[in-house]
Amino acid sequence: MIHVVMAFAFVTSSMFFASATQAQEDERGFILSLGESTIKPGHEAKFREGVKAWKACYLENGGDWTWTMWRRVQGEGTVYTLTSGMANWAEMDEGADEAGKKCRSLAIDLIQPHIKSSNYNLARSLPAWSKSESVENNVAWVTFWQVEHYPTFIATVKEVHDAMRTAEGDIRSYWYRGIGGGTDSFDYFAVTPFESFTAMDVERDGVWTVVEKTVGKEKRDQLQEDFRGSVKESWSYIYTRVKDLSHNPE
Repeated sequence: MIHVVMAFAFVTSSMFFASATQAQEDERGFILSLGESTIKPGHEAKFREGVKAWKACYLENGGDWTWTMWRRVQGEGTVYTLTSGMANWAEMDEGADEAGKKCRSLAIDLIQPHIKSSNYNLARSLPAWSKSESVENNVAWVTFWQVEHYPTFIATVKEVHDAMRTAEGDIRSYWYRGIGGGTDSFDYFAVTPFESFTAMDVERDGVWTVVEKTVGKEKRDQLQEDFRGSVKESWSYIYTRVKDLSHNPE
């Protein structure tokens, strides 16, 4: 639940998102909360100990909220992201559960002092755009986009996904649309799952190569040009799942 993410001292932000764009997307999925914390230099071990202590307290007091903690591999600083799903907005009205209230002081005393800065975002899963099967995901390659022209972006993604499903029977990633955020926030992101880093060594054709083999070079070039023209900015990070800081039973 969102109250536990707040107890980890992640801050919120919001921004209008065009309803016209939302109307062009198919089935609405769950809401994903993402609390990102940059850890103070030299404080990572203490941060992890604090999260473990809070987790033990929460579970001992019968807490039933579930979450996954990820550690970012590249980029500036040491960054952890806590993710959790909500079925609907109503869950944000529920407030802290009893377990969360009993353990709040641990978050304040043992976690917050080791956080340099934090950022909080929300996203909506896009089932119609996403990989249909659920697979073990211990390593995630996440690509983010800020979009310049939504209709072209959406139409191009759909054609690329159609080509991927024709060639491979499914697409490779789980897709999400940003809900609000600041000027540097993402509009969309896609998560490509891997069981392990070793699984990333398996060689396979890139998406655009698969698209070209499916629809031909001329169509592939047009799709790639349209897609790149619709995007303002893009960036990628790899994340590893931190099992001992997560609580997400099978």
